[in-house]
Amino acid sequence: MLQQVNGHRSGSDAQGGKSLREDLQEFLGGEALLHELDDLTKVNPVTLETVLRCLQARYAADMFYTSAGCTLVALNPFKPVPQLYSPALMREYHAAPQPQKLRPHIFAVGEQTYRNVQSLIEPVNQSIIVSGESGAGKTWTSRCLMKFYAVVAASPTSLESHKIAERIEQRILNSNPVMEAFGNACTLRNNNSSRFGKFIQLQLNSAQQMTGAAVQTYLLEKTRVTCQASSERNFHIFYQICKGASVDERLQWHLPEGASFSWLPNPERTLEEDCFQVTREAMLHLGIDIPTQNNIFQVLAGLLHLGNIWFADSKDEAQSCQLMDDAKCSIRTSASLLQLPEDPLLETLQIRTIRAGRQQQVFQKPCSRAECDTRRDCLAKLVYARLFDWLVSVINSSICADPDSWTTFIGLLDVYGFESFPNNSLEQLCINYANEKLQQHFVAHYLRAQQEEYAFEGLDWSFVNYQDNQACLDLIEGSPISICSLINEECRLNRPSSAAQLQTRIESALAGSPCLGHNKLSREPSFIVVHYAGPVQYHTAGLVEKNKDPVPPELTRLLQQSQDSLLKVLFPMDPEEKSQEEPSGQSRAPVLTVVSKFKASLEQLLQVLHSTTPHYIRCIKPNSQGQAHTFLQEEVLSQLEACGLVETIHISAAGFPIRIPHQNFVERYELLRRLCTRTSPGSHSPSPDERHSEWSPHTKGATLQTLLQDILHTLPALTQAAATPGDPAEATPVPVHCGRTKVFMTDSMLELLECGRAQVLEQCACCIQGSWRRHRHRKQERQRQAATLIQAAIRSWLARKHIQRMHAAATAIKRTWQKWRIRMAFLASKELDGVQEKHVSQVPLPLGSLLLPQAQTSLLEAIIRLWPLGLVLANAAVGVRGFQRKLVVWACLQLPMGNPSSYAVQTAQEQAGVTSIRALPQGSIKFHCRKSPLPYADICPERSLHNVTGFNQILLERHSLGHM
Repeated sequence: MLQQVNGHRSGSDAQGGKSLREDLQEFLGGEALLHELDDLTKVNPVTLETVLRCLQARYAADMFYTSAGCTLVALNPFKPVPQLYSPALMREYHAAPQPQKLRPHIFAVGEQTYRNVQSLIEPVNQSIIVSGESGAGKTWTSRCLMKFYAVVAASPTSLESHKIAERIEQRILNSNPVMEAFGNACTLRNNNSSRFGKFIQLQLNSAQQMTGAAVQTYLLEKTRVTCQASSERNFHIFYQICKGASVDERLQWHLPEGASFSWLPNPERTLEEDCFQVTREAMLHLGIDIPTQNNIFQVLAGLLHLGNIWFADSKDEAQSCQLMDDAKCSIRTSASLLQLPEDPLLETLQIRTIRAGRQQQVFQKPCSRAECDTRRDCLAKLVYARLFDWLVSVINSSICADPDSWTTFIGLLDVYGFESFPNNSLEQLCINYANEKLQQHFVAHYLRAQQEEYAFEGLDWSFVNYQDNQACLDLIEGSPISICSLINEECRLNRPSSAAQLQTRIESALAGSPCLGHNKLSREPSFIVVHYAGPVQYHTAGLVEKNKDPVPPELTRLLQQSQDSLLKVLFPMDPEEKSQEEPSGQSRAPVLTVVSKFKASLEQLLQVLHSTTPHYIRCIKPNSQGQAHTFLQEEVLSQLEACGLVETIHISAAGFPIRIPHQNFVERYELLRRLCTRTSPGSHSPSPDERHSEWSPHTKGATLQTLLQDILHTLPALTQAAATPGDPAEATPVPVHCGRTKVFMTDSMLELLECGRAQVLEQCACCIQGSWRRHRHRKQERQRQAATLIQAAIRSWLARKHIQRMHAAATAIKRTWQKWRIRMAFLASKELDGVQEKHVSQVPLPLGSLLLPQAQTSLLEAIIRLWPLGLVLANAAVGVRGFQRKLVVWACLQLPMGNPSSYAVQTAQEQAGVTSIRALPQGSIKFHCRKSPLPYADICPERSLHNVTGFNQILLERHSLGHM
């Protein structure tokens, strides 16, 4: 494709006489893929014609954004393209790993600035400068960028912070309709032209979340309130009131259907911006309630009626001009809406107050008809300017965050574009002066700085002859003599100055400037300034008066008498103001002119821009009629020449936009040395502590160069690793150059370095993760072993404690049982001894009964010796019988002497269990054959006919004794 461009270019040079239009048509007819060039630096050769062809091809394919090095070129489609600015597309650019690889878009620029803030690379603060002619789409671009940041810079975690973020975003977005309604108007070139400049500062906290915003405005074109050019309109808000107010509001504000106002030209035109309800809802979200809104619209209606006040010429200079018949109703209505007294209002417009002499004597002089009209216009411009400033302060108070809550910002600069009308005055001079300063900022920041830096760093560079506008700036603002200084001097002299006299002074004082011209065919006094965008003719009539912007003190005092609550806020009664209004002739302060104030605010803005990282968006208008699918080559070509786009493409294509100091480059990319093996085994990179403590400056510089060379030696390996198989780009030299203090590279090489760095960091992360997992596993294993040992020790300790308690309990039971057994044996033996003695001495027994067998005699002796055994045997099924059994029971129970038959002894056959020695039991006593706690209690002893041992053994061998 590029070869076709070159071939076509050479063919066109050979023909020579072919016009630009025919050349473009032939080129576009033969280049079917030209619209695929996303970057104008890929066009070869880089000329105005080839750049124009590429833009036209992309415009025909509905591709309205094209990169041009560091600049984004935006073509105004002049039609709605909703899919090009959808929230889904915003999220796509925000989530993309490399947004620069997507199609060029303003969202790509916005995402780049947002990621720069996240990276915290100095300078952290970012700024986006949107420039272009009026109607090129600057306001729309700024609006879309604000919506983009509202989407991507809001990711709160908690529900409360999410609600706060949504409220802030909504207020920031709602500031646009309000600012556009009160500050934009329909001009010859643009239906929604910004008639003021604004710098929107989007404030971000440490987490890169949007916490607020601040708006700073520059040079509102307040003269549009009272004076509109042919086919142009006043500010949008006036048309919104007249078209969108309800019937009751019309009655309240005296705006009947079909009413005609001299300050409201072209009311029949209906624009998209004439949406009154949108403005009201936006003001409501900004904290401006309905009563305050009605108050604002009432004041604006009063200004419209004020414009219908016309005066008739006075026949006598000593008499004031009288109102025309149609104006009497208008001044009454205007005074009513502004809540001003009617007579003082009329008197202030008709009579001028003069203070003269050392004693400041007051004189009143009737004004001429022109002076009355000027004072009327001044009153309206004063009220509208104060109202606009008050709205900006209300918006800032609503959306601005606390200074401690934000750390960085992204600035959006939307200023008026370059203007050239048939009748250009002070407003156009200031607007074009601002565009010249911004163009110089671009040239100084990018074009000139790059070339000078390349030369200083020792890089081979072929210089480009870029268009420098310093001569034009010297003409406008230079010292000691310039156009601004001459206009300010006329204001300080406080003398009548004619337009022809001012023209003569400018031409004579600045005749040597190459940017000053003169139109000899012009009938009106004027001068020509050759701007970077082309020559503009400025008329000198009214320049001095507009620069003075005089406000008669009686007008301010009149407005301070208003009973309207809003006007009381706009014009407070300040006691210091009165003293400042009456200075003496010796101590009169210098007049602060419009040009001086605008120059000071512009210098402040440029200081902010110089402290940020700038990004540029060049808006191009395909045609001046605002028609879609219409690409006029001549108009686009003039804009390309004016903004220096071709020089930008030249330097971007041949230069190196990325410049990193050596120290920062080594600190960030030193780890790339891990990707290649060390050339020398003894090479060792000193630690950071050694670098700061032991290195001398010379040694440090030498080591830094060594590290740089080591890092640069890894680039071919990175290039080969990134290249696809069969890609011929492997043989191309690496686009990196090492200068004296910085390393220069292209965007593609920076991307390659970042990929290599990410690869090394990923390897290091994997190594760290593996080491950490190994350490954690070992630690867990040691903890598991320690827990096992502790558990075993605890279990053994618990077992020992349990055994000790059981042993102590068994010992206590054994001891108690032994004591009880001995005591019972002792008691039994004692009782049996007493019973035996009584029985032998007192009870006579028959002779037959005393003669017992030997076995029974032995058994009786055993019973007497141990009475529990006797008790058991007496209840046994075998053994002694009859009287002997009863005798044994009687002897064991120690019954008193008497007839044994009178005592009834209940045996085991009559009742289960064993009868107690002391008394009869209440229930049965059962002996369970369980394991005895006594040692050897369950071992059966050797059977013997004459000896019985073991109480439990008797119970166990009960049936065995029956067979003996």
